[in-house]
Formats: sequence, structure tokens, C-alpha cells
Amino acid sequence: MAVMKKMANGLYWEHAAEQVLIQPWGKDSLRFRVTKNSKFTSHQDWALAYSKEHTGNCNQIKIDEAANSCAISNGHITASINQFGWLTITNRDGKVLLKERWQVKPGGKKTSPLGIPGRELKPIIGGDYQATMRFEAVDGEKIYGMGQRQEKQLNYKGCILELAQRNTQATVPFVLSNRGYGFLWNNPAIGQVTFANNETKWEAKDTDQLDFWVTAADSPAQIVENYTAATGKVPMMPKFASGFWQCKLRYKTQDELLKVAHEYKDKGLPINVIVIDFFHWPNQGEWKFDPKYWPDPKGMVDELNKMGIKLMVSIWPTVDVNSKNYDEMNDKGYLVRSERMYQDSYHFMGNETFFDATNPGARKYVWDKAKQNYYDNGVRMFWLDEAEPEYGFMYDFDHFRYYQGPALKLSNVYPLDYAKAFYEGQQAAGQKDIVNLVRCVWAGSQKYGVVLWSGDVHSTFESLQKQVVAGLNAGLSGISWWTTDIGGFTGGNVHDPHFHELLTRWFQFGTFCPVMRLHGFREPAEQTIEHADRMFNQPFGSGAFNEIYKYPRPTYRILRKYLFMREAIRPYVMDQMKKAHEDGTPVMRPLFYDFAKDDQTWDISDEYLFGPDVLVSPILHAGQTKRDVYLPAGEDWIDVQTKESYHGGQTVTVDCPIDTIPLFTRASHPLNSLLNFTVPTAKD
Repeated sequence: MAVMKKMANGLYWEHAAEQVLIQPWGKDSLRFRVTKNSKFTSHQDWALAYSKEHTGNCNQIKIDEAANSCAISNGHITASINQFGWLTITNRDGKVLLKERWQVKPGGKKTSPLGIPGRELKPIIGGDYQATMRFEAVDGEKIYGMGQRQEKQLNYKGCILELAQRNTQATVPFVLSNRGYGFLWNNPAIGQVTFANNETKWEAKDTDQLDFWVTAADSPAQIVENYTAATGKVPMMPKFASGFWQCKLRYKTQDELLKVAHEYKDKGLPINVIVIDFFHWPNQGEWKFDPKYWPDPKGMVDELNKMGIKLMVSIWPTVDVNSKNYDEMNDKGYLVRSERMYQDSYHFMGNETFFDATNPGARKYVWDKAKQNYYDNGVRMFWLDEAEPEYGFMYDFDHFRYYQGPALKLSNVYPLDYAKAFYEGQQAAGQKDIVNLVRCVWAGSQKYGVVLWSGDVHSTFESLQKQVVAGLNAGLSGISWWTTDIGGFTGGNVHDPHFHELLTRWFQFGTFCPVMRLHGFREPAEQTIEHADRMFNQPFGSGAFNEIYKYPRPTYRILRKYLFMREAIRPYVMDQMKKAHEDGTPVMRPLFYDFAKDDQTWDISDEYLFGPDVLVSPILHAGQTKRDVYLPAGEDWIDVQTKESYHGGQTVTVDCPIDTIPLFTRASHPLNSLLNFTVPTAKD
């Protein structure tokens, strides 16, 4: 017989050394923990730490001693454990949302000779467990979220996904199902999830316990709202960040950067942020300007501020063995440790390891250096690059160990702690409007004021197609602030007409992203990124130009048009940022987010809504001058280009010459800044 009891903080179940604790955790939501240790790891709530004080009440608990079963409800969600210890989760109507998949022989009619449990904590020699959670699959289920990935699918049903951080892959283990639930795998361990047709399986390679959270709701919007209420809301974006960000790899000197800023202003072009990329420092791990090339940082920031331009500065978490801070950080245990052989874990223009962002002392140490050398000179925006962290090209996670434990056990939380170091440092310094750029995130990262960008993607139309899907799933994962390298990071030759076409189409898409940021390592360049591991103690090059006014005249005219279009819609963008801050609403989202009752919207991955009122249909193929656009049912739509009105629930074919991205706005709430948009006369 199992032990079942109502506790002050939830429902407790125990049998044969396995303990289960189910707790109300936010609106219509439950948290589940399973352990075979003597007690739960109560000191670590991971992504749910933000909402610990909002655990609800435990009045809805039923224990049936005769049937050896129990259940707990919280609003629209109920979890029950039957006489065999099997878990089922239902909504308020009794619909099964998730059901453990047990293939064992417990007796009675439920028999299977396979011997595969629905949940498993398999001991690792030495103390921890490998964890597996299996759920029954449901035909017709559609699954979205999971952070940002370089996949062509918006719907991940049928996919196997790695639970790990990599350059261009940001793991947020949260899914939204068309069956009316959201599921968070509240575990930062390296692992894998399989959304197969016969089962859904979550796996962690090293952990203390199973830990997951489920919410039930009637709409995708309510699911995301419940999830962000549990893991944290994004701050309110300051107005300046909703404009245009100019960036390239890389501006090498203070004079070069200021010249570009003045050229934008002299030509009357909107610009709100300009970025200093990597290797502006003397050595990795010193977090300061190299005075040889950046002699007056404070004067530079002051000059930019007078022009209304904010400066963002690149930060790397790498610490070179030749850095003046290396020995001190190593002595204090502030560096990521290697399990075998050499301490260095990365080779890029030197021999480096990473600062240990899971260590509070290391976080403070790095912020203190950044404050002294950047913040005190007026810098208020930081680009937190290499946030995975990027362990070379193979990412051998079993080779590394953090302050909080093995990398296999918690590596996915690194980018969150990295962002936390700067966000909390900036807050402590008195900064209010915090916006930092980061290359990876985990569940809850949004509350630390980060803009996720999709990493070092290639300059191809195939890559552009994947960025649309990446941004939509990131938004559904709570990451409302998202962007890409407009034009792609590598492979774009500034003299190639094919790249001009790609850049134009990507720029049009970027106009309707939460953050509009131009970046790239343009060709022809002095050297390649691939050879940087051999270029010790050499200055890294700059790449070709990446300012819009330096491209050929026909391309420049189109880029300029969309730069001013972004400027025109910024009040609308800020309205969406307010909704993201208050409710967790993604700024860009799939059509089904607002039109869930239209079944067709759940299968469309190459269109999206920008806020509730603008339907965006980016051009994702070379040479394309026409495309089909599906208009969701239940609304009339106005073609921004032709001003023609259409009933929803149909597919229309529209023209899209090189200077046009198909845009529609709701007839009931037309966005007049788009319908009446005109390009200002050029100053040059």
C-alpha cells in the first residue's frame, strides 16, 4: 500500500522508496517532483523560483484509501495517481492532457511484458540519477515552443530535440500543445526530448529528481500567460531599444565607430543603438577597452548620447591564460573546471576557459570589472556573447564541472546565470531601463532583460526560413525580445547581387521582429572565423562594410524605406512591449495564437502576426515575386500595399517585387502608420 497524505504544501505519495510531491504552482497549474533520495531537493526551484510565493492552496485534495488512489486539483487542472502509482493529468472537463506511459505488468487488465516504466530514476554509480519521463502520445497533437532552434518545423510533433545550449540553439524546455496545456521540464540537465507518434519521452542525463510543471488553459495566450507568470515576465522595454540597431563584425577603433554614427545622422537615417563587437579588449578576460584603439570611452559615449545613440559593448565569458585576471580567478575557483587533463576549454585567438556563472562570487567579480571599465564610462548596454558557453566545436558536456555541480547536471542554466550577473549588477548600480543582448537563454531568462538573437547563422535563404520559425517558437517559450543578424552572420559578400537580394528580404523581415538589428561578418574579409584558433596574439580583422548607405543605390533605397517604416510603427511596437511586460505576450507569434479556432492556422509556419493587428508574410525564397498568403478566419484584412480588403478564411496570391513584403492589417483595427506610410525625402 502506498502512503498518501495531504500536506500543507500539496499532495504527498510514497511507495517503495519513491516519493512524489504535487503542488499548486500558479493559476491552473501544478508542479510535480519525484525522488528516490531521502528528501526532495527543496533548495533549488530552478525556473520556478520566481513564483515560489504563488503556490495557490491545497483544498482540492482527495485521498481514497480503499482504492489506494489520490488526486489534487488547482483551478482547471487535476492530477491523479491510481492504485499502481500511475499519473494522469486532466483539465476541468475531464479531458486527459497527459498520461504516463507504463509498459509493465502490475496485475489486473493493465498488463505488458515489456517492463518499461512511465517514470524512471536510474541510479548513476556515485549518487545521482538518469531521469526519464514517458507520456502516452495522442494522434493529431501539435507541439510548439522549446526555445530557439535551427529547424524547419514550427510543430515539433515527430521530432527529437536535444536539451542543450549551442551556438544558434537556445534550449527552453517548455512546450505549448494544441490540446490545451503547457509543460515545463524544470531541469537544466543535458538531455533529450522525443515527441514521437507512440510516446513523448523527456530525459535528463544527471539529476537529483524529476521536476516538471503543467498548466491547463483554453487558449494559447492563457497558457503562455500562466507560464510567464510562473517563470517571470520580461521588463518593460525602453523606447530607444524599439528602433534600429547598427552592428557589424567589427568596428576596430573609436574613430571608425563615431564616423559611422555621424554618417547615419548626417544622412537623416534613424539609428538608436550602435554596437562594439568582440576584441576591443587587450585580452580575453579583462573586460575593458584596449586604450590603443579606444582612448576615450567616456568621451565616445558622451558624443553618441548627444546624437541620441546608445552604445552596446560585447562581453565574452572567456578568460585567457594570459589575462591579468586569470590567476586570481583560478585561485578563487571562479573558472569552469575540467574533469580531465587541461583546464582550458576553448581556443579562439588564444587558450581560454570560461568564468563560472553559476558561482555568485564569479558573477560579482566579472560585473565589478565591467562596471569599472564600461559602466562607469557611461556604457549601459551589454552584448553577452558566447553564452552557451561555446565549448569548442564538440560540446563535450561530460568534460566540465561548475560551482553548482557537473555540466551534465546543470549546464543549460549557464546563460540564465550569465544574464543574471549583469542584470543584477546594473540594478544595484541604479539603472532602470536594462536591455542586454544574449546568444542563449533558458526558462526564465526573460526576466533578466535579455534580447535573444539566433546566433551565427549563415547568409542563405534556407537560413532565413529557419529564423522565422526560430523566432515564433522563442516567443511561445516566453522570450518576447528576439532578433537575428539581419542578412545572416557569415557568407554574405557585399558585392554579390544575390546577397543584396537576401539582405533586402531579411531586412524586410527584421523590420517586423521585436528588435531590428543589422549585423554580420561580411565578405570580402581579411581572414575567416574558422582559422581564429590559430591566430594567437593577432588583431582580428573587420570584415567588409555593413552600413545600409554603402550598398548599391537600388538596395540602399529599399533598406532605407524599411528603416523609416520601422520608425513609423515604433508606437505600435511599444504597445506590444507593454503587453509582453504585463502578460508575457510574444510580440511576434504564430497565427494560431490569436486565431486558435481556425484549424488551418496551426499548420502555417511561414506567416506570423506582429502584435495582434499586423499579418506578416516574409519572402523566403530567392527570385520570388509572388506568394500565397492565408488570411485567418473571423476577420477582414486590408492589404497594406494595395489597400484592398479581403474576407478571412481564404488564401490570396499577392505580388511581392523586391521592394515589397506582403503585409496585411486587421480591418477592424487597421494600423494607420502602415496604411498611410510614406518614405521621407533623402538628405543625400
